[in-house]
Amino acid sequence: MTPPPGSLLAAENLRKAYGPTTALDGAEFSIHPGEMVAVMGPSGSGKSTLLHCLAGIVTPDSGSITYDGRELSAMNDAQRSALRRSEFGFVFQFGQLVPELTCVENVALPLRLNGTSRKEAERAALAWMERLEVDDLRGKRPGEVSGGQGQRVAVARALVTGPRVLFADEPTGALDSLNGERVMELLTEAARSAGAAVVLVTHEARVAAYSDREIVVRDGKSRDMERIV
Repeated sequence: MTPPPGSLLAAENLRKAYGPTTALDGAEFSIHPGEMVAVMGPSGSGKSTLLHCLAGIVTPDSGSITYDGRELSAMNDAQRSALRRSEFGFVFQFGQLVPELTCVENVALPLRLNGTSRKEAERAALAWMERLEVDDLRGKRPGEVSGGQGQRVAVARALVTGPRVLFADEPTGALDSLNGERVMELLTEAARSAGAAVVLVTHEARVAAYSDREIVVRDGKSRDMERIV
């Protein structure tokens, strides 16, 4: 595959089936450094499968995914895992914070897994928590904070390693509209300041409005939508 000029992450003709169910049927995707692309579509359209393939979590049955000039299918499991730890960040609908850890320990966790000392990891974690306006929650556990606060902690955790690509799968899906708007405002501001590309999976038009471009997935096929300003 020849990725579009200047793209950081690109996919061509992706196909993925789970038994008799086709999740992706020739889907394509590309994103440039610092760009935010919303992947939209109804439930069951294949948008989350597309994200999981792009992130190297799921292997497509066929097609090509190129990240920074490297073919993901040519990497072994250890190489893909290392990529997810260091160059990719993740925010999911329900945050998926570790309940036994404090909020600052959750944010520091990716750095600790990469071998950073506890002191340095928590210093970096607190800096990101301050940017996401949750540094006052440093000693609390996830069960002691609100849903909106928990998602901001999750965004801080996703960005603490300085990822080049942030994957956000329905990051406001479990929040009310007010908290959802604030999470998106902070996520967008923080990702842009860090220069991270953002792959944003959502079914909500108000969330997709934060993106630079939209890709609609329907029946496993993708269509790039022109943004009318």
